[in-house]
Amino acid sequence: MGVLNETKKAATDWHRADIIAALKKNGWSLRSLAEECDLSYSTLKSALDKSYPKCERIIANAIGVPPEVIWAGRFAQRNFRPTLSGKF
Repeated sequence: MGVLNETKKAATDWHRADIIAALKKNGWSLRSLAEECDLSYSTLKSALDKSYPKCERIIANAIGVPPEVIWAGRFAQRNFRPTLSGKF
């Protein structure tokens, strides 16, 4: 089951290389963006691998795309609301 979840996540989220390439196309590197925002490079870089909403917004703003588009899988998981059916 875990393998299927990872495959689905990879299909909806941008690949980290695509994110870095999009930053470079807009004149940014992770290091220069971190310096501009007074963050450490490693803190900003961690958003590429795990959920970090503040850094996700910074990266998305630099690219010019909403973070919900770049990390669709993360946003779906954060906003998941289970529905219960049946009588209790």
